[in-house]
Amino acid sequence: MELAIILMMLLIVVALGAMKLSDSGVSFPFRSKPQLFTPVEHNFLKLIEQAVGREFRIVCRVRLSDVLAVRAKASKKQGSSAMSRASSKQLDFVLCDREDMTPIMAIDLVHNDGKNKYKSQRDFFVNGALDAAGLPHARIKVKTGYSVEEIRECIESKLVAYRRRQQKIAQAPTLNPAPTKRPTRPVRSSRAAAA
Repeated sequence: MELAIILMMLLIVVALGAMKLSDSGVSFPFRSKPQLFTPVEHNFLKLIEQAVGREFRIVCRVRLSDVLAVRAKASKKQGSSAMSRASSKQLDFVLCDREDMTPIMAIDLVHNDGKNKYKSQRDFFVNGALDAAGLPHARIKVKTGYSVEEIRECIESKLVAYRRRQQKIAQAPTLNPAPTKRPTRPVRSSRAAAA
C-alpha cells in the first residue's frame, strides 16, 4: 500500500514537471518597449529624413549580413565565417534606392559619452566589409545642435562616387534610340506649281 502511495506521488510530481515544460507552461518574460528608438536616434532619423528628402528610403537597425553578400570566388569556409561575423554586426541607418531598395550608404551614430561609448571605436571588420562591397560608410558623432545642412553635406561627401555613376548612366547613349519620324515619300512643295 505504501508503495502505491509513493508511486502515485512520484507520478504527480512527474506530471507537474511535464506541464511546466510544455508550451502552455512556458512563460515569456517580455513587455512592449515604450518607444522603438532612443530620443537621440529618433532626432537623428528626423534630420536624415530632412537631409535626403524623398530621394532615398531610410532603413534603421540593419544587420551587416542583410546588406552584404559573399563573392562567388570565396571559399565556402571563408564565406560562412565572414557571414557569421557580419550577422553579429549592426548598422544604425542604411540609405536605400527608392525604387528597388538597393543599399546606397550606411550611417552609424557614434556616442563618445556614457559608460558604453556606443561605437566609439572604429570597427575594422565593418569598414573593411563595406569598402570591399563599395558601400560608403559615414560615422557621425552624436552632438546637440546638428543642422540639416550639416547632415546633408556629410551624406553628400560620401556619395560622390554614387553621383558620378548616376551621371554616367544618365549620359550613356541608348542602344536602340527612338526613331525620328521622317516622311517615307516626297512631300509636296509648298510653292505654287508653275503653269
